[in-house]
Amino acid sequence: MSAHRVVQWATGTIGSRSLRAVVEHPDLSLAGLYVHSAGKAGLDAGELCGLATTGVTATRDVERIVGLGADCVLYMPLVCDLDDVCRLLESGANIVTTRGEFHHPGSMDPVVRERVEAACRRGGTSIHSTGSSPGFITEAVPIVVTSIARRVEGVTIDEYADLSQRPSPDLLFGVMGFGVAPAEFEEARLSRARTSFGPSLRLVADALSLPLDSLEASGELATARGAVRIAAGELAAGTVAAQRLTVTGVHAGRPLLRFRATWYCATDLDPAWDLGDTGWHITVDGDAPLDVGIRLPVPLDRMAEVSPSYTANRAVNAVPFVCAAEPGIRTTVDLPQITATLS
Repeated sequence: MSAHRVVQWATGTIGSRSLRAVVEHPDLSLAGLYVHSAGKAGLDAGELCGLATTGVTATRDVERIVGLGADCVLYMPLVCDLDDVCRLLESGANIVTTRGEFHHPGSMDPVVRERVEAACRRGGTSIHSTGSSPGFITEAVPIVVTSIARRVEGVTIDEYADLSQRPSPDLLFGVMGFGVAPAEFEEARLSRARTSFGPSLRLVADALSLPLDSLEASGELATARGAVRIAAGELAAGTVAAQRLTVTGVHAGRPLLRFRATWYCATDLDPAWDLGDTGWHITVDGDAPLDVGIRLPVPLDRMAEVSPSYTANRAVNAVPFVCAAEPGIRTTVDLPQITATLS
């Protein structure tokens, strides 16, 4: 069987890691590369992911990408452009994306959903959202750990991230809001788990035939007891040093599925929190209870270097399965278990 011809769309932190994986993959062939930056246009793909020359140069021309007739596009921009998505799908290119808009079709705006599904029908293509979180830990893992149960009373997924050694001030202070006084922290940040992780919870609940009545989102903050020096800069005493975002899926009037993200830059907190090592902790309550820990065994000062692989690799591994899928928005439940083809 010939290799799937793949286009990499965008070369940010995740996209450049995905690009490298495609170039090195035994059963994928890099057909094209789309970039947003004028400074990257015309550069060889290898130059943008730390590999040798590939002969594939980056372009900002959407029609040039469409004209390649690729089997799949790995779509990884900062912002989803529905016009581009539909143009690609209509052209006959399947899409695997680390964007979160397509995890659960039933959670989508009906108008948007119909437009995307119509594009899939016209092109005979499918689109799939995946990644590490959401994706792997909010869909693939809970589906597996509940597969040995006949009664599930609750599933809780805890995500922990120690960001103290991440040298990314723009991310931590600008995007995530660490280092500000609690009164200045944007309330909207604390409820964003509903849109980021809620669709995954609905997908899992539907798969278990326990559909959710509602999603409840909440958040908490903890501050640094004293001044703390982290890799990204300094946190003053009394400023936000940890945040916990929770989204809970309610079925039949009681909590059924919960995702809880705890991100922190210090451990001496007010109030004191129980903090886990960077990774995930899953508990299943029911007739086959489980307590599963998944630790990311990477030194904190290397986490920024390694962590993009967790998201990019699952997307790359999904390419052949999405290409083989029936047309439409395809979820983790629709696809077979993603199995990596390793070189």
